[in-house]
Amino acid sequence: MDLKTHSGGTVAVSDTVFGATYNEGLVHQIVTAYMAGGRSGNAAQKTRSEVRGGGAKPWRQKGTGRARAGTSRSPIWAGGGVTFAAKKRDYSQKVNKKMYRAALRSILSQAATDGRLVILDSLDISEAKTKTMKAKLDELNISKALVLLDEVSKPVYLSCRNIPNIQVLDVDGVNPVSLVRYPHIVTTAAAIKQLEERLA
Repeated sequence: MDLKTHSGGTVAVSDTVFGATYNEGLVHQIVTAYMAGGRSGNAAQKTRSEVRGGGAKPWRQKGTGRARAGTSRSPIWAGGGVTFAAKKRDYSQKVNKKMYRAALRSILSQAATDGRLVILDSLDISEAKTKTMKAKLDELNISKALVLLDEVSKPVYLSCRNIPNIQVLDVDGVNPVSLVRYPHIVTTAAAIKQLEERLA
């Protein structure tokens, strides 16, 4: 199949990568798994067995008139452990490579069908100027987009850095969350070819 470029030309692409059927269930599963993998899971408290101190029995068992106490680190004591202490968790989910690649193909195919893919012949900027990049995006009538390139040059990265709602990635860093987050995917013919090689 052929995809139209912004200049009016076409880029021949594989039906496998850009003509796949959209699988909503798979895409949802992969996006959820990707976001879960980014969770830190660092919440942690100490149980009564982990807090410092409390080795000796505070007072004798009988005869004091006070309630029985075996340790000063009981959860009902100040300085004691937490009853249901939170522990560090790994939220990551297992995702097969085959499923991950299939989800990316599904997202890209749907983006091509919906006209969300904006393919440029190239995106070269000689010097890092936010104003220059903003003008290029305004020409395309785009204010919120993922800029996906075969190789991110320093001038392009620096030019996009201060523009809100614009994310720059190279093909190696492409991920399902970024692909579904933005209404437009601005890319180049070279990046399209790299995507084909990676996902075919």
